[in-house]
Amino acid sequence: MALTKQKLKNFKAILFDMDGVLIDSMPYHYISWFETLKKYNARITAADIFEMEGAKWDKIVRLAFKRENKVLSKDLAMKICDERKNLFRQSIKKYIFEGIEDFLKKLKAKGFLLGLVSGSSLQEAENMLPKNIIGKFDVKVTGDMVKKGKPHPEPYLTAAKKLSISAKDCLVIENAPYGIKSAKSAKMCCIAIETSLQKHNLSKADLIFANHKKLYRYFGM
Repeated sequence: MALTKQKLKNFKAILFDMDGVLIDSMPYHYISWFETLKKYNARITAADIFEMEGAKWDKIVRLAFKRENKVLSKDLAMKICDERKNLFRQSIKKYIFEGIEDFLKKLKAKGFLLGLVSGSSLQEAENMLPKNIIGKFDVKVTGDMVKKGKPHPEPYLTAAKKLSISAKDCLVIENAPYGIKSAKSAKMCCIAIETSLQKHNLSKADLIFANHKKLYRYFGM
């Protein structure tokens, strides 16, 4: 689907993923997962984390245990996810990508509705994003609010429903294959940014930018 600058005027809402789009957090996700799983003799790679970003995090545990042919109970998966979450909170540095606050402010000034659509929980999102950022979103859809996470379309369709608009009126900004697939399955246009993965990993997006500066320029900012 051609996503021209002229077409931008037709959208009513811009929906944002969080990790790797608003906040430079993906390296910390990898470190926390690697260190947590290591205690259980299970392994994960940075590529696994970056490519599956946006999914509910228990998928990471299942993948790591399956790779080692290890048995995983639901209780153990929850225990590992909680341990990882605590380690992530201890290690994360809240690096909001440069220009994000101004970008969100200008989008609202242009009349766009804004949505946050993340695989993280609402509590995690509120802990990671400062009030001047998270407060600019008209709706928030997090992993604990949906039955099926990315790459299923439910998260983005839920955001559109909460905004009382149709999917075709939404433009998504993502950085990972699972999020892109979720957006495209919801019949939404999707822009991708190469913050953690290269262009060939993001090929299903309608438009790909190497960095945030080029994204802002596309929007005329």
